[in-house]
Amino acid sequence: MKRSAKRKPAGSMNIIREIPLSRPDITDTDRELVLETLRTPHLSLGPRLTEFEKKFSNYLGVKHAIAVNSGTSALHLCVKALGLQDEDLAITTPFSFVASANCLLFERARPVFVDIDPDTLNVDVEKLEEKVRLLRRKGGRKSTALKAILPVHVFGRPCDMTTIMDIAKRYDLRVLEDSCEALGTKLRISRGAWKKAGTFGDCAAFGFYPNKQMTTGEGGIIATNDDAIAANCRSLRNQGRSETATWLQHERLGFNYRLSDINCALGIGQLARLEDMIAKRARVAGWYGERLKGIEDIEVPEPRDGERISWFVYVVRIGRRFSRADRDRILAGLRAKGIACGNYFTPIHLQPFYRKSYEFRRGDFPVTERTSERTIALPFFNRLGQAQVDRVCDELRRLLGV
Repeated sequence: MKRSAKRKPAGSMNIIREIPLSRPDITDTDRELVLETLRTPHLSLGPRLTEFEKKFSNYLGVKHAIAVNSGTSALHLCVKALGLQDEDLAITTPFSFVASANCLLFERARPVFVDIDPDTLNVDVEKLEEKVRLLRRKGGRKSTALKAILPVHVFGRPCDMTTIMDIAKRYDLRVLEDSCEALGTKLRISRGAWKKAGTFGDCAAFGFYPNKQMTTGEGGIIATNDDAIAANCRSLRNQGRSETATWLQHERLGFNYRLSDINCALGIGQLARLEDMIAKRARVAGWYGERLKGIEDIEVPEPRDGERISWFVYVVRIGRRFSRADRDRILAGLRAKGIACGNYFTPIHLQPFYRKSYEFRRGDFPVTERTSERTIALPFFNRLGQAQVDRVCDELRRLLGV
């Protein structure tokens, strides 16, 4: 008597293998560094913290790196160290993660939004200078509350920092770079000379959330060449203690923004492979570009001459003939096929808190708003395979009808 063949579960041939939006790249070496740290008594403010900060400052080419527990904390401490306070103004972009504006509100300073360049999606430097001139005419050079510029390197593409620094110098403004999405991004400043994002301004913030180029789980870092800013931030992250004070002596109002040695150990492993991870992300971005370029209804991001994008996410824009409802239908269609996706970003000025508190309304920053309604963030991480990219692109084209 023949044995009956084992029956397959119903629907087993139709199982959809999901593709996540992002995924950290953790190796056995990373894990071992964390385990080694756990075998020591130094889990906070220990040798791994010092090692991570030193290696990061060397990579970036700055004097000081101060590790903290998030990119948001890094932004906050930079705002405080720069002395921004009640009703001081800082010009920034409405097209960003909300932390880049919130960090000003933490100290009761105010963000002044300037619309974005439709090509780069970074702050429009011509509009930025127009806003600076307008604010200075209103208040006079010395009495105005305008104190700083806070450029955001959106999606890992560098802002026009040469122009921004020139504006800052002419109008005596401080510059805080939000480089949380741009670790490893470079801008050519002259023939053969390149400079990394986060090294132009007075200080910069980086973030290490798991979807970033490298991760510490949660974490961030402040980069600066200014000794006073560095000392201030080291004190502020550690409850206001100075580096030479006793443990229970607090010189200023501070915070518990410390990053544990466990997180730093992971960061050390990640930093050692950073350039390789950036290259892997560039390869994935290249696959997307090859498969989507030239399609009339899809606008793909492309590097420009004189810049190296350190890809944070891969965001395409659908054609102008599509509405926000069409975009949302496409997002839903991708998710129905097991493809994670998102819309990057909701404009900050249209977030409920900002609309209620500052009376922003639709139409205030039209380029940002039109851009936001057409964005689709596709799955993007170091180890995303070509076959997965093909599947994503095929589904996207199907949903667009192209």
